[in-house]
Amino acid sequence: MPTLTEDLAGRLAELRAAGLHRDLRKIDGVRGTTIRHGGRDFLNFSSNDYLGLRDHPRLAETASRALREWGTGSGASRLVCGSLAPHHLLEERLAAWKGTAAAIAFPTGYAAAIGTIPALVGSDDIVVIDRLVHACCIDAARLSGARLRVYRHNDPGDLERVLQWADGLGRARRPRVLVVTESVFSMDGDRAPLRALVELKDRHGAWLMVDEAHAGGLLGATRAGLVEAEGLAGRVEVQMGTLGKALGCEGGYIAGSLELVDFLVNRARSFVFSTAPAPSIAAAAAESVELVRTAEGSERANRVWARASELATALPAGPPGTPPASAILPWIVGPEQTAMDHAAALRAAGLFVPAIRFPTVARGAARLRFTVTANHTADDVARLVAAVNALKANP
Repeated sequence: MPTLTEDLAGRLAELRAAGLHRDLRKIDGVRGTTIRHGGRDFLNFSSNDYLGLRDHPRLAETASRALREWGTGSGASRLVCGSLAPHHLLEERLAAWKGTAAAIAFPTGYAAAIGTIPALVGSDDIVVIDRLVHACCIDAARLSGARLRVYRHNDPGDLERVLQWADGLGRARRPRVLVVTESVFSMDGDRAPLRALVELKDRHGAWLMVDEAHAGGLLGATRAGLVEAEGLAGRVEVQMGTLGKALGCEGGYIAGSLELVDFLVNRARSFVFSTAPAPSIAAAAAESVELVRTAEGSERANRVWARASELATALPAGPPGTPPASAILPWIVGPEQTAMDHAAALRAAGLFVPAIRFPTVARGAARLRFTVTANHTADDVARLVAAVNALKANP
């Protein structure tokens, strides 16, 4: 039997041979849309700081004030003595924003999924997921021990087929059925047919969990997400989201009924057994939720949509004139090496857009995944469009 080091060296060699090895890129500085890496400055089109809030003075001052008042850490898990006032303020504001009775904050979005799904369903139950749902939800579904079924991406007809199968299971207790989808999908940037999914789960007596990570801050009257935009807040049992991305902080949350949140406080293991998030981050996130709902939040979101429309001219996702569905615009090139070569060419032009490869996306579906933010200018996007068009002309 090889030593651990020998075994891992062999596996790493296999990753390199397949073009799938990854390295951490040390970023030495961030200034708006510019990042410094390897002694060079790059215009960054890979950040999920959609509204450009990560260095907003209002959030920085709120975090600084909370840091002075509460210190660097929470000192305990929430159920011991770490449930501090900033956590409660954040959860109150999240619930008001999401149009739900309550909300609960987690250290990360991954922790929100990994705690919630296994708490809600178990070995006698069923989890039905969209084929392209985020890895955190897939991992959580597997961890739950429930029977896992997958429906074709954004295909309500295929979801109905799976739900009809679940209806036909002859058991003493009808299994709980949890349907899981993203509202805006992280790698393709498209939107779920949310109203159709809601109507299906209602018809079949299932529950619906919607991950709003890439919709929060951009969609809806108060930028609460696609659930708000579709007027479905009262019909989605579990709304999941992030405190990162558009909110510019870190962490995750679940919003829903009082009973849902009370149950998760008691049964979500990633909540129960984690030290509470830093109070400075919770305070900043609470402030960010308020900012997103203001006229400034609306103006920043409008800038994102303007930049996305400009980039869509080079990366059309539908018929001419089709507006972009999100701030994520992928260029699917296929082979992993092609994506790596294009990413290197863009870096040579001073543009930072890492290649996305398996296992993040399917084999043979490697891509350049462009994201735009409120801090990008029209000239920034024009520079990227010119570089992309040059690559297309000389593949």
